[in-house]
Amino acid sequence: MKFKMRGIFLCALFFALCFGGSIQANAKFKVYYQRSSALKKGSLRYVNNWKVHYVRVPNSYHHVKDKSEIHKIKGTKGKKVTFTTRYLLPYPGRNGQWWGNPQSIAMTKSKYMYIVYCPTNLKNKGRIVRFDIKKLDQMGIRLHPEELQKAYKKKHGKYNKIQKQIHKAIKVGPIFTTGHGQSLAYNWKNHGLYMWRDKEKAPRIPTSQWGYMLHIDAKKLRPDKMIRFRLRSRGFSVPGGHNLTFDKSGNAYFWSNPGWGGYVYKGKIHKRSVKFRLTHQMLRRIPGTRIQSMGYNPIRKRLLLVSDASIASFPSKRLKGHGSLTNGSFEWTKFSPMREFEGIAYDGTSKGNLLVNHYPEVLQANKAY
Repeated sequence: MKFKMRGIFLCALFFALCFGGSIQANAKFKVYYQRSSALKKGSLRYVNNWKVHYVRVPNSYHHVKDKSEIHKIKGTKGKKVTFTTRYLLPYPGRNGQWWGNPQSIAMTKSKYMYIVYCPTNLKNKGRIVRFDIKKLDQMGIRLHPEELQKAYKKKHGKYNKIQKQIHKAIKVGPIFTTGHGQSLAYNWKNHGLYMWRDKEKAPRIPTSQWGYMLHIDAKKLRPDKMIRFRLRSRGFSVPGGHNLTFDKSGNAYFWSNPGWGGYVYKGKIHKRSVKFRLTHQMLRRIPGTRIQSMGYNPIRKRLLLVSDASIASFPSKRLKGHGSLTNGSFEWTKFSPMREFEGIAYDGTSKGNLLVNHYPEVLQANKAY
């Protein structure tokens, strides 16, 4: 009987791999195996976007001195903007848990904020924590962000009334395999949450050449579907993305740096398949050493490329067809102090919400950015 059951499982696996079927992965989520290539590549040309300046990663990041105070991160070169503390994130987490480093942020229109946390002692694993920002803002947390930061610090062995109210606005998801965790994104069209499962052997070294796209159950805060595929075309191959964003039409984007400029990919994520194309324009200049995130401003309709203390942006419509980007399409800002930028997200307004580390917090722009 054991051999018979094993044979049935192997036959099912073979059928799934060969014909794009699906099998249930340890009863937690469904996996779809895409047989066709998920990538299309055409002719490429350089865009000399000299407005963008390269900012090198520092030997050490700036650490805030007063962790409970409101902080500012100011644009010092390029487009002027100032980000000011909106939320000081809980430290420590629920029940004294060490949630670890925040790696990415996603927001829905004026309701929820999702943060991916990856503990350093759990390789390629993490969790999603959901914050009801509507409730938090009604409580006045924006005026007293330290209340959220200390939400799980007991006073005289117990939680006070305000802390208990804050707890009701926070949902902590289970640990699952996230990979690096930089890519959680909200699809403005179908209202879904997606992220790459980009497992790494070492920093920026993937464990395989396969791409894995997760669909996240927004209530359970864990994957309920995954698509496995290959991004390859005419001898060109990409192991998968490390960042992700969506526009209001449901188009998905990610960017990379193969070593000679910026590549921007555009595509669609369907229920059982993924399709991306390498857009025809290579960016001669990228904003910095580390590719941290990608964002989309739903009001200004601009895509943002995020590196540490450096952000560049351009109109998403300029990627259509063979592309029409010019140097004049770009905006760029260098920021101070030099903190680790983890991601940028929008809650339906044009003011970006910036997730930073050392200590973890979310800061909001003082104007459209």
